[in-house]
Amino acid sequence: MSFIGSNIKFLRKQKNLTQEELSKKIGVNRSMIGSYEEDRAKPKLSSIQILSHFFKIGVDDLVNKDLRKKTESKNKNSAGIDIKGTSLRVLSTIVDNENNELITVVPVKAAAGYLNGFSDPEYIEKLPKFSLPLRELSQNRTYRVFQITGNSMEPVAEGSYIICEYVHDWHEIKNGKTYVLLTKDEGMVYKRVYNRIEENGELILKSDNTEYEPYTVNIDNISEAWKALGYMSFNLPEPDEVSLHKLSYLVSEMKKDIEKIKNTGSLK
Repeated sequence: MSFIGSNIKFLRKQKNLTQEELSKKIGVNRSMIGSYEEDRAKPKLSSIQILSHFFKIGVDDLVNKDLRKKTESKNKNSAGIDIKGTSLRVLSTIVDNENNELITVVPVKAAAGYLNGFSDPEYIEKLPKFSLPLRELSQNRTYRVFQITGNSMEPVAEGSYIICEYVHDWHEIKNGKTYVLLTKDEGMVYKRVYNRIEENGELILKSDNTEYEPYTVNIDNISEAWKALGYMSFNLPEPDEVSLHKLSYLVSEMKKDIEKIKNTGSLK
């Protein structure tokens, strides 16, 4: 049985390339890439050799081995935990008439539906979408915008739109950075994340608002991970609101220092 079609699609997605981008890199028409991936046509030996060289993988592996299953097995630890997140489904995206990927928006009112429809191309197609031609955003990445609720991440206000980049590999999750996570139990959450995957297969989620306690979530409970890059908000802060936030932060830090002095007798 040949796996050439599914392997081309899997390897292309791993490199975060569109069909158009891959076709230009290997010198074939975009429609041929679609035909290969959908098993409507088989690439010639010369094309297979080019693909093998481009993806840096043997011809036999490219044609005869299910690389997705092989990668999933390789990236699971002894407890069977997918520590890299590679067992996640291929991300559904929308492109414009020129095959440029558009940014999908997930507003608050669509958050519940997104939990069930995140892997459904037809559902994703119905969500608002737009292009954002900013130099900070690469054409080789997948972006999505999520609207948040609650005040756990103040000073980012409730109702703000978080501009995010898709995380392909759990190891890309950096300590102390903010992420939007799609979880099976809590739904969509926006938190500051600390990576403990190698240790125990968990992430520590922390709110910037000190009134909320940190908690852990097992990576088996995560369906998607998106790194926050910036945000858009229509709730412009007033000067006194900014001061109150700073005051709250200083009080919180003072409490920590007092506790440290009580426990150790020193701030060191």
